[in-house]
Amino acid sequence: MNADPILDRIEINPKILIGKPVIRGTRLSVEYILGLLAKGVTLEELIQEYPGLSPEDVQACLLFATRTLQNTLFMPLQNKVE
Repeated sequence: MNADPILDRIEINPKILIGKPVIRGTRLSVEYILGLLAKGVTLEELIQEYPGLSPEDVQACLLFATRTLQNTLFMPLQNKVE
């Protein structure tokens, strides 16, 4: 069982979206939800557009991304020329 039960809302199944992390019971990927949030879509707009989506689902996407990035080495996106 997960240390954070909210993460149980995220599912990774090779038969759904080629194994991308999705909100359980949907085909909405974590990547897609984060992309919408990054473009300025509000939580209220997300829930209105996807009625089966809950605030906890969005929170789970954010937590999943945070946990995933904790174990990632960061490299510069580009070399700075001075």
